Parts: sequence; C-alpha cells; structure tokens
Amino acid sequence: MPLFDKKDKSRYATFTRRSLGLGGGMALVFGVLAGRLYQLQIRDGDQYMTEAEDNRINERLLAPPRGRIFDRFGVELANNRRNYRVLLVAEQATEGVEEALNIIGKVIALTDAQKKRVLTTLAQNRKFVPVPVAENLSWEEFSRINMHLPYLPGVQPDVGETRDYPFNDELVHILGYVAQVSPGDKKDDADSLLSIPGYRIGKKGIERQYDDVLRGKAGASRVEVNAYGRVIRELGHDAGEPGQDIWLTIDHDVQKFVAQRLGNESAACIVTDVATGDIIAMASTPGYDPNLFNVGISPDQWKDLTTNDHKPLLDKVMSGVYPPGSTFKPVVALAAVEAGLATPDYRVSCSGATTLGNHTFHCWKKGGHGTLDLEGGLKNSCDVFFYETARRLGIDKIQEVALKLGMGAPTGIELPGEKSGFIPSRAWKQKRYGVAWQQGDTMSCGIGQGYVTATPLQLALEVSRIASGRSVSPRLVHMVGGELTRRESAAPLDLSEQGLARVREGMNQVTNVPGGTAYAFRIAEPGFEMAGKTGTAQVRAYSAEEHLRGVTKDAALDWKLRDHGLFIAFAPVAQPKYACACIVEHGAVGHPQVLMARDVLLYTQKRDPLGMPAAYPIKAAALTEEPVR
Repeated sequence: MPLFDKKDKSRYATFTRRSLGLGGGMALVFGVLAGRLYQLQIRDGDQYMTEAEDNRINERLLAPPRGRIFDRFGVELANNRRNYRVLLVAEQATEGVEEALNIIGKVIALTDAQKKRVLTTLAQNRKFVPVPVAENLSWEEFSRINMHLPYLPGVQPDVGETRDYPFNDELVHILGYVAQVSPGDKKDDADSLLSIPGYRIGKKGIERQYDDVLRGKAGASRVEVNAYGRVIRELGHDAGEPGQDIWLTIDHDVQKFVAQRLGNESAACIVTDVATGDIIAMASTPGYDPNLFNVGISPDQWKDLTTNDHKPLLDKVMSGVYPPGSTFKPVVALAAVEAGLATPDYRVSCSGATTLGNHTFHCWKKGGHGTLDLEGGLKNSCDVFFYETARRLGIDKIQEVALKLGMGAPTGIELPGEKSGFIPSRAWKQKRYGVAWQQGDTMSCGIGQGYVTATPLQLALEVSRIASGRSVSPRLVHMVGGELTRRESAAPLDLSEQGLARVREGMNQVTNVPGGTAYAFRIAEPGFEMAGKTGTAQVRAYSAEEHLRGVTKDAALDWKLRDHGLFIAFAPVAQPKYACACIVEHGAVGHPQVLMARDVLLYTQKRDPLGMPAAYPIKAAALTEEPVR
C-alpha cells in the first residue's frame, strides 16, 4: 500500500509539471501574438494603415497640355489636337489577341509591324492593361471602329491629345518636332513626366530649346485598385499645369511666301529686321513633315530623308556652312576703308588676271574690268580688285572687320545646332598645318574662297550690320508665357560711318546702276529699291587648261558639280529696314537666288494686314546661264 502511494504521487507530479510547461508555452505564444498585435495595431498601426491605403489607392501621372507656339501675329504654328486611338485589353479578347488584331485590321489598316509591336507590348503588361493598337486615326477610321465595336471584343476607342504642326514642312527647321522619350533622355532628365508611357518631348528646334517651358507640370489621377492592380474607380483628378506658350518673331505669311518661292531647290533664305535683329522668315528647303516623327516615322520614310541629296534634314540657314564667295567682298571693302587703304583716289586695274609668283589668279570676267574704285569693284564684283586689295591689307585686318560684322562665331540664335562658320588667321594655319600664312591665302580669302566659310544666318547678320551700322544680333523668340524676352539695344558698330556708307553705295550700284551684276534683277518700284551683293561659291577647282579654253558652263555640268549661288541684300535703299540672305546649292544657273531674294524683299516691304501684293514679276529674259559674281 505505501508503495502504491509513492507511484501515484509521482504520476501526479509528472502531470503537473507537463501541464505547467504546456500552459507556460501557450502563455508565451499568446504573449508573442499579443505583442505582435500591439505592434501592428497600436505602435505601427498608422504606418501599416498608410501602406495599405497606398496599395489600395494608386496615383498615376498625367501629361499636361503642351504649350503652343505662335507667330508674331498670333497664328498658331504648333498646337495640340485630339488623338483618336484604339486600345486593346488582352483578357477581354475572347478569341485571342491575334484574332482580335486580325479583326481590327479589317476595319482600319494595320501593318504587320504594328501587329508585332502590339503583341510585344501585350506580353510585357498584365492582361487587363489597355495597350495602344493604332493612334492618330482619322475621324472616318475612328467612326468605323465605334460602329463595329459590338463585334470587337476587348477593343476600347479612346480620345487623347497629340502635337500637331498645321503648316507641315513650312516651319520644320524652326519649330523642330516632338518624339517619344528615349532611354538616353531619361538618363539626362529626372522629370517624372518622362516616365509616362508614350510621352513625347522636343527633339529639334524651338521644341527642343524650350522643352522645359513647353512641357508644363505633370498632373495626377488618384484611382482605387484591387489586389491585382485593376482600376475600380477614379477618386480624384488633377490636370496639372499646362506648358507655357511661346511667341516667335516670325511672320507666317512671309515665311509661307519664302518657302513657296524656294520651291524644291536645295536652298535657304532668311529675312531679318535690320534695326532689331528680329527674324521675319527663315526657310530651308526641302523640308519634311514634323508630324511624321510625332505619329511614328516608317523605315522607308526615314531612308528617303537620309538619302536625299538635297538634305531635307539639314537646316541650311544656320547649320549649312559654305564659302561665301563674292558676298564676302563687302567685308574686304569695309576693311580697306577702315585701314585707310581705300581712299577716294584708290584704284585697281583689272586685265582679267593677276599673278603672284608662278600662280595666276583669274577674274570671273576673262577680258577684265579696267580701272575701278571701291564702289566700282563692288558693282562689278571684280575678282582682281579684291585679290589686290586683300593682298595689300593682309588677313589680320580682314579678320578684324569680319568678326565685327558677326562672322566666324555663332550668332547666339535661340536654336540648337548652330554652326559657326570660319574666318582664318595666321596663328590658326600655323597651328593646324604647321606652315606659315601666305599672301596667296589672303588673296583667296579676299573673294570669299579659300579657308573662309559662313552660314546664311551669318551672311544675313553681315548685311544687317552694314545696313544699320549697329551690332544687332538675330532674335527668334519674342515672348515666353506672358513675359517679353529681355533684349538690350544694339550698340553702334566700331566701324566708321564713312566706310559703311561707301559699302552701302557699292551695294546700291550692284542692283540699281546699269552694269551692276544684279541690275537686271532690281526692284524697279520707287521706294522699294534694294541694295545687294551677288556671289558664286566654287565647289570644284578650275584647272589652268580650263581657264585657257574657257570655264565649262554650270548648265553643262552635273548638279553636284555646279557652283553655289548666293545673294545678300537690304531694302529699302534710302532707309534700310529689312535684310535678306539667300543661297541655292549648285544653283548658279539662271540666278535663282537673286530672283528669290528680290521677290521676298518686295513682298516683305509691302506686307500689310489687308493682304499681300503679288511678288515682283520674274522676267524670262533675265534668266541667262552666265553665273552672277
């Protein structure tokens, strides 16, 4: 009996210890759970509530309306239009996305490349995310989609906004275009707008230069989503801050006329206000439709643009670099007066050629021009006169005046991609080629050949400064948002009025005195007369044999071997208001650049709100094959 009591007591003791251990373990578990609940609901409750709310509420960025671009009279040059598009939701396409695309292709045109792109995009997104199939549809196409909607499962018609250039190629080199954001753009720009799918930014021209101003500030849409990210409803909507509008100095009517006048030539023309530097028109032809880059350019279209020998992608006004030819002679003439060389008694005799050592420098007129003063040298564009004048002056004095007239350096125009042209110096040649500057180099520069190069924009600046006597600079942007762009008054040039007056008179004789190289193309209407300087820039060297037998006419050569035709002018002669520079690549046949500049200057002078008069008629008799020098 006592033995049994001991065993029973031992059993009960063991049971009690196990109960206590189990109870303690359960108490510990419940303590941990209680602590965790306290942490989740009391201590960190606000944080988890916020995170849960963030999972339930998504904020999605919205692209604001892009700022518009206007001309000086408020004509919209770039704006935003409705973008009719078709979206496809994969999970709603009951017969499969490929079949859905085939059905859509029967309603609107879809290429294989478009279908491939859509399939790739669908594979990268969740099945409930709408993916664009086609954008920038016409109203007719969009209507057909809506009419067939009951038979297009998974298809959603949508209306958004896209950039539009209503005048197509007329202003493309000024405005530029917008296109989709590239990975490189995102690397260089931290703006959250660039993360919006399909967002477009400025890639060229004003669109690029003022992209930060034009794009505005992103808006946001607050939407409620489920655990899978599907949108249940929209809780709030903020449209963001629209981009600011920009007003240019361009007059669209003049711009349109210039573009039409240049036609399909590989050419450039610019018109400026000589007092302010405001650019009235600036055209480079041929151009291209900037809307192509907005809606998506095809490989064939891109190939056509890049292989065209007329270089439509190049803005020839500010990025085309050419020998200025005889349009550089006013610079040499002004330098001669400033240096005290070209006095009223200064004369040079031209027999058709001059020699330096064993090299012969030919004048464009084989028989020569006889004895000429400064004004006569400009009027006849005598090469020998400027060979000899440049030789006596030296390159240093020519460079000094050229720089004062705005050549050899960027002008500072508000566009990306400007080239500077070039005015050589002794030090440059020594550094570049390791040889000393020679008199022959100076003589070649004296007629705008050799190492001298310039852009049409610089040539327009040259003639603007000669006409006004002030250090004007080109300006393209008049106002951003509601603020006028700051601009200081142009200071007088550090050049004598006597020298400027003599060069102006020489340019006047070019167009308005019989025998001048552009007299046949003058503006004959009283009060609208122009003063100018013709120019021909060689693109090939003439051999000695060719000089002996006669230089082959440009009209007999292939297009790429013909000389460039240039012309600079200002008008009216009595009180200069407008300047113009024009170049036609390989166009020194029939003097189209002189005819174009003449018509443009007359049109610009007669511009009024009541309508445009007809351009000065082109006389068929004036269209000769002899190049204007």
